[in-house]
Amino acid sequence: MRGWWREISGLVLPVSCGGCGRTRTELCETCGVRLYGGVPRRVRPSPEPPGLPTVHAAAGYEGAARAVLLAHKERGVLAMARPLGRALAGAVRAGAGRDPDGRPLLLVPVPSARRAVAARGHDPAHRIALAAAAQLRRDGVPATVAAVLRQRRAVADQSGLTAAERRANLAGALDAAAGSGRLLTAGRVVLVDDLLTTGATLAEAARALDAVCGSAGSRVRDAAVVAASPSAFDAACPVGRKINRNWN
Repeated sequence: MRGWWREISGLVLPVSCGGCGRTRTELCETCGVRLYGGVPRRVRPSPEPPGLPTVHAAAGYEGAARAVLLAHKERGVLAMARPLGRALAGAVRAGAGRDPDGRPLLLVPVPSARRAVAARGHDPAHRIALAAAAQLRRDGVPATVAAVLRQRRAVADQSGLTAAERRANLAGALDAAAGSGRLLTAGRVVLVDDLLTTGATLAEAARALDAVCGSAGSRVRDAAVVAASPSAFDAACPVGRKINRNWN
């Protein structure tokens, strides 16, 4: 009911920009450029956790990117999923590109905690992953979402924890659904999430996927996020690849 009400209210109530609050637009042109108009970068948190795949981010977690992510995740502004998906698609393309064997890209979202999904009424990373896959397909890149990761145990709230504490908190917290190994060998796996801070979550997700894919000789090498912490993003070099500005 909560998700249904948010969808309906978005049609009848006045809208404002998810980035700056400007009225009569869901996302103004200026904030859109700040979110997905730049060149994605390969980002590395410091310290970098063991097992972290190669991660690309579309933007730094500040300004419009931070505001739009929070609007979508915490305030349930579901219309922001499409521009966030557009940004995530750019980060996916910067890292994974196209599979040389023509296989589809399999976007595997990092799952939110059950209590967080219940409180928010939706799973932000999953919704953004669906929007990113749709954007990639519109651009001619075969892509689909494989939501195979599960939380096997509860974890503590990550806010306020150090990088080492986050790694300990998440160790062994995720696993992949039974039978997902065969599914994941059908394409090139790209882990996706909305935000990278210490990298502990993506490293744990990669470990869980490698546990089911490793026997088939396939390892998770790529990950993409909408935004990374400003320190990680600002220290990175832009990827030397043009971004398609004509994406819808």
